[in-house]
Amino acid sequence: MITRRNVLTATGCSAMTLALRALMADETPPTMPVQAPHRPPRARSVISLFMSGGPSQVDTFDPKPELAALAGKDVPESIAKTVPKIKRAGLKNLMASPWAFHRHGQSGLPISELFPNIAKHADDLCVIRSMTHRNPIHGPGECVALTGDATGHRPSLGAWSLYGLGTANRQLPAYITMNLHTDGMQHPQAAGWSSGFLPARFQATVVDPNQGIQNIEMPEGVGNERRRQELSVIRKLNRRFMDSIGQHSELEARIRSYETAFLMQTSAPELFDIDSETMETMQLYGLGDDATSTVGRGCLLARRMVERGVRFVQIRVGGWDAHGNIAGNHKRMAKRTDQPIGGLLQDLKRRGLLDSTLVVWGGEFGRTPTMEGRGKGRDHSPAAYSVWLAGGGVTGGKIIGETDPIGYVVTQRPVKPTDLHATILSATGLDSDRLIFDHHGLKETPLGVTGGGVVQEVFS
Repeated sequence: MITRRNVLTATGCSAMTLALRALMADETPPTMPVQAPHRPPRARSVISLFMSGGPSQVDTFDPKPELAALAGKDVPESIAKTVPKIKRAGLKNLMASPWAFHRHGQSGLPISELFPNIAKHADDLCVIRSMTHRNPIHGPGECVALTGDATGHRPSLGAWSLYGLGTANRQLPAYITMNLHTDGMQHPQAAGWSSGFLPARFQATVVDPNQGIQNIEMPEGVGNERRRQELSVIRKLNRRFMDSIGQHSELEARIRSYETAFLMQTSAPELFDIDSETMETMQLYGLGDDATSTVGRGCLLARRMVERGVRFVQIRVGGWDAHGNIAGNHKRMAKRTDQPIGGLLQDLKRRGLLDSTLVVWGGEFGRTPTMEGRGKGRDHSPAAYSVWLAGGGVTGGKIIGETDPIGYVVTQRPVKPTDLHATILSATGLDSDRLIFDHHGLKETPLGVTGGGVVQEVFS
């Protein structure tokens, strides 16, 4: 009897390898055809620069000169009484920032000296200083930041965007994630690129910038005709099996992945072949420096991806956790990321891509203005932190929201992660309240039970 397992064993190929040739005859329509947005989009693509570990807001984009005057003292009672009673919210031993802040651009946007290259684009940045939630733990906090919920069971933001808009690009995945510098304890949370309760076809494809998409070459000795025959049998067996069990999201996603994967064979190698770039472009991203080469390659590939129509690119850079020696930690992390991200913004702008690409920078939470222990580090603090957006219809050179004089809590225009999600989706033309998926009878939206709304000031 012929089974799927027999076919795979006989050909000596894995299911993943077989998937890479499934459109040999180009018989099927696009797997996720383009769907009309709810309103005219400002952005065609999104690049999410996720700084995992919790960058300190008072050392990056929210200057607090009063910390220098209060260094070594306790949090003033007027502020202490407003600090949420959550674990890690220390109220003793305030610590000044090791870095100076300078105003940049015509807008005079204040940015830490940690980021001289990003600062060159101050007039393109819209900084939200009033991000806030209540989860101070890395894993759940990352899930909150990327899915809106700490459990990790909800769809990621990229999955929602793909569900709402689809893609006409059959040659490449429409949603790609790159996980870089996973040092420290901040392990990548799969929920951050998963499809959650949405069909599995909306999850991201995880790639290694240095290796590209693995197993993409045709096995030695396998020709086109033999592969056509193999794939024809596999398609029939998959369809027969699905007919016997009914709807099955993961199996349906596997079948659909076969359809996309063959066309990736010709497109993916070209995408990851950055040798076609000029030496000036490679230097712009910092590819000649060991410290910046990993993030630089990821950012360069992100530009090449959106250039080729990839809808959502997520770059996760781990290592920002600074419980001790925040000066050493943030200096190292800024060295890794500042030139590549500054180069990405410059490259997108000069190629005419920034207007149609929304770039978002931020982590899962911020850090306390107090010193943790005696190690000159800062603890986790989700009560107030900063993110920035650029391109994609964003009004640059702007600050939204405020925190107290030491940067501990939000005092004006609080913004929840789901508000940020609604804002990002709005840039792509999607109304979160109208983006509905029936999950066991519950009409789910990207905003979940906590709700949220677009931060309209970002675009005005």
